[in-house]
Amino acid sequence: MATTDTPLVQAQPTSRWRLYLALTKPKVVALIVLTAVVGTLLSTPGMPPLDALLLGNLGIGLAAASAATLNQFIDQRIDAAMLRTRARPLPTGGLGDRQALTFAAVLGVASMLILGFGVNVLTAVLTFASLIGYAVIYTVWLKRATPQNIVIGGAAGAAPPVLGWAAVTNTIDPHALLLFLIIFAWTPPHFWALAIARRDDYAKVGIPMMPVTYGIEFTRLHVLLYTVIMVIVTLLPYLTGMSGLLYLASAIGLNIVFLYYAIALKFSQRVELPMKLFRFSIQYLMWLFLALLVDHYLPFGPLVAR
Repeated sequence: MATTDTPLVQAQPTSRWRLYLALTKPKVVALIVLTAVVGTLLSTPGMPPLDALLLGNLGIGLAAASAATLNQFIDQRIDAAMLRTRARPLPTGGLGDRQALTFAAVLGVASMLILGFGVNVLTAVLTFASLIGYAVIYTVWLKRATPQNIVIGGAAGAAPPVLGWAAVTNTIDPHALLLFLIIFAWTPPHFWALAIARRDDYAKVGIPMMPVTYGIEFTRLHVLLYTVIMVIVTLLPYLTGMSGLLYLASAIGLNIVFLYYAIALKFSQRVELPMKLFRFSIQYLMWLFLALLVDHYLPFGPLVAR
């Protein structure tokens, strides 16, 4: 429901499928699936079994879409008050609560059936835990409880490569956990940059994001500190022999740009920098994981014994 002082954005009756698609946060889910696919492909020196590749990532994608839908259902009142989110399907009235919950349930059940019967139980259990971690633990509790919400809750968003890897090997592999660590370390500077840009929105709805509770300057410093942590973590695939020189060169290049933005954000008051860092961070993660993938399949690249 929208608040009385928030203008409603009228949904087009002919675009109902687009409203359901918007509930799933398709751009976010696309990045999640990409990292899961990379985890699937890196789990074996050659090509993984086709059923694990297709069914595994389909199930992971459906679970992510279900979690995103539940997130929007739970957050619809604060979404209605925030400029960034007030045009979402539930605040505008384009879709109702029952439709959203039914849609989330169908996606979630389909995900569990595909993973449990078509892949393996471990992947289904881990995916379900990730779904609950984001849609319930983060959205219902952490988001409203602590300015460290995105650090703690980031574990759910970092899980997809582990899920993709488990779809093939039916194990939680240490190399998959390296991919988890990369996303886990990437999440705070990625999201805090957005939180700086949208500080007033979060303050208005009482969400204790770090820029709201500790101020923008404190958050700028922590964006830089976590970026340094992320840079170190992204070198681990090369240092452990999981990846080769192509990945290392790509990671160094991407890290230089990320560090430039993080340093500029810390020492400059340019208002456009937070959103520039936020947008680049999305490209950063995509290209970093694609570099891992290309490096893995190079004929002279490392083949880690598993």
